[in-house]
Amino acid sequence: MKGRVFVIGLGLIGGSLALCIQKEHKATIIGFDINSEQVRLAKMLGVIDEVAESIIDGAINADLIIIAAPVNETKQIIQLLSELPLNPNVIVTDTGSTKTKIVESSASLKEQGITFIGGHPMAGSHKSGVSAAKEILFENAFYLLTPESHIENSKVNQLKNWLKGTSAKFLIITPETHDYLTGIVSHFPHIIAASIVRQTEKLAEAENLIPRLTAGGFRDITRIASSSPEMWKDILLNNREILISLLEQWQDEMNGIKTLLENQNSGAIFNYFKQAKEFRDSLPQKEKGAIPAFYDLFVDVPDYPGVISEITGYLAKENISITNIRILETREDINGVLVISFQSEEDRQRAEQCIGTYSCYATSIGS
Repeated sequence: MKGRVFVIGLGLIGGSLALCIQKEHKATIIGFDINSEQVRLAKMLGVIDEVAESIIDGAINADLIIIAAPVNETKQIIQLLSELPLNPNVIVTDTGSTKTKIVESSASLKEQGITFIGGHPMAGSHKSGVSAAKEILFENAFYLLTPESHIENSKVNQLKNWLKGTSAKFLIITPETHDYLTGIVSHFPHIIAASIVRQTEKLAEAENLIPRLTAGGFRDITRIASSSPEMWKDILLNNREILISLLEQWQDEMNGIKTLLENQNSGAIFNYFKQAKEFRDSLPQKEKGAIPAFYDLFVDVPDYPGVISEITGYLAKENISITNIRILETREDINGVLVISFQSEEDRQRAEQCIGTYSCYATSIGS
């Protein structure tokens, strides 16, 4: 396909979508971001072909407009677009984590005869900014589209074609279903992770050993609590009704556990964890979900100078990219545990092969 694609918001998602479209189509990619440094980087890295001085300048002649901005900003941008003399055949889409409120706000575009199709690519990374953009970011990820009933199938297929380079799995659902599903598998877990961290912080005020013991598993299960506070404030407020309902169910769940403990019901407690394990173990392992997965490799390393440089040198020689690295534990006369994070299962497997002289074991968080 040929045409002009205008990307508003040149962060990880917007930048990665631009790369995917470049790979598949002979299109001109125009970019805009309120952060001038992100715009400069996007142009320098070849993520975009042209820089728009404003949303108005970039939108007027566009064939596709992608709004890759926070939820509240997206609603404001939609309103601005509805006031412009856009190409009547343009498709406008977004990448927001909530859909009902955004689709409702698109009524102003509908009145102008402009097609808006809500979108949510369910992939991400613990890195941010356009410099972290990758054309493989969305491979095998679910990409949810939420067209209203009046949107023609030809328009939905046209948008899918524009986004073909993502190699994502497209699902068509209603905005309400989207918010319910993502509330369960993404928004709610972020609340729980943040609440665990908050409670631990309060308890640490009375027991100073707690922060020292929160390495390893605790950090892994609460990783998503490190997400952007501003972004999650907007997401929660735009999906508040569903999240309130989920929190009420969670309170019932916790009260049930409390009752089991009060009654010292060992059989019921065993079954509680058994059922949780069975359901968790049955979940898909290789598909990308709503929360970005972290592929960790744990390496037992002896304590001698240069050992970490030696291991990372092996990885560099094989062109294997590392997303994070940390030392879990080092004590005299005991091997340290080096935790290396990768963006994909393939990278982790390749890493395990090339540093196989060390004792390694793997785990996935978030998948």
